[in-house]
Amino acid sequence: MPLPTSTLRTGAIASSGIQLQPELPVCQTDLPLDWYQSEFKPYAEEYLALPDRKPGTILPWLDGYALPALDHFGPALLLLAHFYMGGEIVKLVERYGGKVADSYALALQASRNPEKSIIVESAVHFMAETIATLASPEQQVYITNPKAGCTMEMLAKEHMVAPVVDQLLERYGDDLAVVAYMNTSGRIKAIAGRTGGAVCTSSNAHHVLARVLSERKRVLFVPDEHLGRNSALKLGIPLAQIRALPSPERWRSSFSLREIPGGPASLDDARVLLWGSYCGVHTIFKPAHVEYWRARGYRVLVHPESPHEVVALSDGSGSTDYLWKAIADAPSGSRLSIGTEGHFVRNAREQAALRGVEVVHLADIPDPTLSSRGCGCATMSRNDPPHLAGMLDLLRQGKAPSINRVLAGDVVDELSGARERLGDADRATLVVDARGALERMIEITEAAARA
Repeated sequence: MPLPTSTLRTGAIASSGIQLQPELPVCQTDLPLDWYQSEFKPYAEEYLALPDRKPGTILPWLDGYALPALDHFGPALLLLAHFYMGGEIVKLVERYGGKVADSYALALQASRNPEKSIIVESAVHFMAETIATLASPEQQVYITNPKAGCTMEMLAKEHMVAPVVDQLLERYGDDLAVVAYMNTSGRIKAIAGRTGGAVCTSSNAHHVLARVLSERKRVLFVPDEHLGRNSALKLGIPLAQIRALPSPERWRSSFSLREIPGGPASLDDARVLLWGSYCGVHTIFKPAHVEYWRARGYRVLVHPESPHEVVALSDGSGSTDYLWKAIADAPSGSRLSIGTEGHFVRNAREQAALRGVEVVHLADIPDPTLSSRGCGCATMSRNDPPHLAGMLDLLRQGKAPSINRVLAGDVVDELSGARERLGDADRATLVVDARGALERMIEITEAAARA
């Protein structure tokens, strides 16, 4: 059911290739009505009353809100979604001329498309905030559901990270820099900028880490312990020079380096210090999963947020963009087992099957002690069709809720939706530091691509 050409938008991100098939049901789980903001409940009530979840039913309903918004804003509107979104949002966003990509490409969209004054993102809050940090003052960034957070980022809030950074800076001074993974708030990215570090994504973490380590004696990598370890080992850094801090799950308010066995001095030989957070989607994977599929002739590819023993056994590891391209480029007859978020693998499985390529989820094996049935990112999936319909319609009416507008430095409680927003002066300072760390990542990544 293609849209008229006049409604389509162009951009630097290529189409994912995901296609809507009218009779296939939409598998995204319906949210309870009380999960919706009051402004979005009328749209949710209409959606929940639809007789089924097939595109042939959902699309005419969604068209009633999306097409008027597209006509109203014209080329000023840009819709974005992450690969991990439920396949339904991915397909719907592209249907309306939007773009689907990994976190690195999404971060660049405001700065690379200055003509887009209204940007609507269906993903998690830190991604929308990153887009807003790089946006111009004339661009407005909205998220379809501000309570769409990230469990990894929840274990690396500013009040947790900043005191530890202060202690490390007191001990090491300018010898220390922070590398902040994209899965952090703008406030953590600003810490990276202030310490001479940079932001990174899973696609460029080793390049960023190598550059910063060439300038400083040691790095604190925040927040994903596994990506940090995998990136450091990829650079040839000995395991003895990589040290993980205690898991923040054990101390959510304050932490002293004196509590580490051996005290602060035990960190002095480390070149890479790892914050102890993780992604629950990727830490389900075990070596037994890899061995099971390898024994059956499958090529195993995993995301580097997976534990190192899984990455070491696999045939390859990389970002969502790496994984999507590997699947798209696989010749007919290929058999691939993919270790990443479940919605991503389901979308990939559907598209690969059209080309004679078999894709399975790494954890979907007939062993009840190991199978997870393809864990999906639950917080990402808080963005659903009613949120997209409501956001577009409310924007068109000039009634978009303030909570859905995203500015750099915003902190949103993932359960209540309560927001803490910086004042103009503090936000301006944060933008300088966070944008500096982001722009440094871009410079390092583009330099690596040219090399």
